Amino acid sequence: MAVFLRRLAPAAVLALAALTVAPTGASAADVPPSPGAHLGLTWTVLEQRGTSVHVGTDSASNPYLGDTDPGTELPVLCIRVDGRPAPDGIPATGFHSWAGGEVAATDPTAGSDLTSRDVADGLCADTFGGDWRMAEFHDGEGWSLWATGTLPAGTRFWTAIDDQPADPWS
Repeated sequence: MAVFLRRLAPAAVLALAALTVAPTGASAADVPPSPGAHLGLTWTVLEQRGTSVHVGTDSASNPYLGDTDPGTELPVLCIRVDGRPAPDGIPATGFHSWAGGEVAATDPTAGSDLTSRDVADGLCADTFGGDWRMAEFHDGEGWSLWATGTLPAGTRFWTAIDDQPADPWS
């Protein structure tokens, strides 16, 4: 298999990998991909330490091609970056680091209703206040972030990524 994969173009390898990544959680797994549909990136809770939460990619996430059909209803992961310092024991820099703010989740929303980043940011602002926006893959410098907040374990969240075609609106 490894020899076969080395002979494929990089885009074909990513496409093949996307076929082997299945979202977890009943709501994401129960919705079959729409014919010709793209997929959106989702994150999940990785760890909760008191009032600090670590959210990010897991084995179901695909930041390159997306992992969940936009017809799926999931909460949007929202963030308010206000520059607050990292608590003791939380990494302040590097991948998987402190985002300098707090996170919260909206009510479940179909990814197909998030027709642009502005629409997703607007949902966060309308739900939590004008200084909130949709969380983005690079907020914790990539792959995950730490922030103040308490989120439900086992839930997937729509999360934006600015440099790949893996948003529900891509």
